[in-house]
Amino acid sequence: MTDRLLEGKIALVTGGTSGIGRATAVIMGRHGAAVIIAGRREEQGEETAALVRETGAQAEFVRTDVTVPAEVSALVGHAISKYGRLDCAFNNAGTLIDTGKLHETDDSVFDQTMNVNVRGMWLCMKEQLKVMVGQGSGAIVNDSSSNGVRASLNRPAYITSKHAVVGLTRSAALDYARNGIRVNAICPGPIDTEMMVRIDHGDAESRRRIERAVPLGRYGTADEVGEIAAWLCSDAASYVTGQAFSVDGGMTSR
Repeated sequence: MTDRLLEGKIALVTGGTSGIGRATAVIMGRHGAAVIIAGRREEQGEETAALVRETGAQAEFVRTDVTVPAEVSALVGHAISKYGRLDCAFNNAGTLIDTGKLHETDDSVFDQTMNVNVRGMWLCMKEQLKVMVGQGSGAIVNDSSSNGVRASLNRPAYITSKHAVVGLTRSAALDYARNGIRVNAICPGPIDTEMMVRIDHGDAESRRRIERAVPLGRYGTADEVGEIAAWLCSDAASYVTGQAFSVDGGMTSR
């Protein structure tokens, strides 16, 4: 990828305490952005901010629960009070609860999953868009999943939520295109992060089985997702909106 894609821009990353969110925050800093990192885990969030600062970029952590409207409003308000604008956002906060088939799934799992993965993203986008409409510019990237464009076994609530993220992305892309705002989604497949360990349970054979289903034959890295997010937030992607980008080693090509 071209260096310094986000030179001088102000970026916000939710779910930035680990995995894809942390990697994306660091990559955005490397590309020249000042980065505001949001998440619930303070120690890990401060660690991410420190990693971003090691790239030479400005960075800070703001503790935020994306399901709480007042906290989301305060997060975006912090960006405006400090920097005067918000150029781009990567909405990455999410949860995964394996449950089994739909009839075996407690309603509370559905509610919790939708609250974080869909309502949380709705709240973040709502506050981000208020600012970006006023500016007449901005770019938003939402983290969906390969399960946002296909299905897998025993994750009915998660798959429903990630399909909803793609729908929300495309709806906003149409509604705000004439405001100079671009909205896209990333749909990662198996990525070598903490969340993936919850799927393969850290078992080598389970991992090999999943990798055999990937045409490229391996898990992706968080950096590989982060570089796509940074590009989509940059002016290099100025004619790209309303898209759901699969970053899955070819899985959805089958």
